[in-house]
Formats: sequence, C-alpha cells, structure tokens
Amino acid sequence: MLDHLSIQTTDVDAAAAFYLRVFAPLGIREAIRMGLDGDTAVGLSGPDGFPHFWLGPTTAPSGRAVHIAFTAPGRTAVDEVHVAALEAGAEILHAPRVWPEYHPGYYAVFLRDLDGNNVEAVHHTFPGAAT
Repeated sequence: MLDHLSIQTTDVDAAAAFYLRVFAPLGIREAIRMGLDGDTAVGLSGPDGFPHFWLGPTTAPSGRAVHIAFTAPGRTAVDEVHVAALEAGAEILHAPRVWPEYHPGYYAVFLRDLDGNNVEAVHHTFPGAAT
C-alpha cells in the first residue's frame, strides 16, 4: 500500500550510515543520494532497488518519535539486525522475541535510531507458512 516513506533527521549522512549498517541483514542499501535545498536527501531501498525509505534534513524541531517497521525475510535476519544495532551502540527497546499479542508468528526487535525513532525489524509467520 505504501509507495515510500520519508523521515527528517538531524544528520542525514550519519542516519544513512546507521540504517545501512543496522538493517543490512534485510538487504537495505542506498539507492539514490540527491541535493535538496542546499542539503542532502538519501533514498534507501530493499532488494528491489526502489527507494521506499527516505532520509531528509530536519526542517523544524519535533518532539514526536516515528515508528517504522521493516520486513525481515526470516527470524535470523531479525536476530542479525539486533546484533548490528548492539554493535552500532543503538538503544534496544525490546530484544528479538515472539509477540503473541500481535499474532502468534510475530517475531521482532525494536530499537531507537539516532534521532530517537522507534524502529523495528519484523518477520511474520502464519500457520502453514515456512519460517
């Protein structure tokens, strides 16, 4: 349903490096980098190469965190995001586990990015589906 999502960050280059490092297990990579009103915007993609997730410069102070959930191809990738986030010094909000209150096959890790956003890597397993 979503074509793309953009969030504002205080340091686009640092945020791009963070997302590329922590979410590399999900296949996230830089798709495009462009000038934007004297600053930089970075579009990140998954394996399809389309920039679905954008990082842009902050235009005004904000006290509201955003929640972003990236699809993981399996539980191993969720665990790898957790390890990469720890290595990057990210605050882990919730270590990887099953969240049965969402549904019995909801496996996710939750962390904070450099701007305080709640970011998640999630894999869904439904009855009869491969894990």
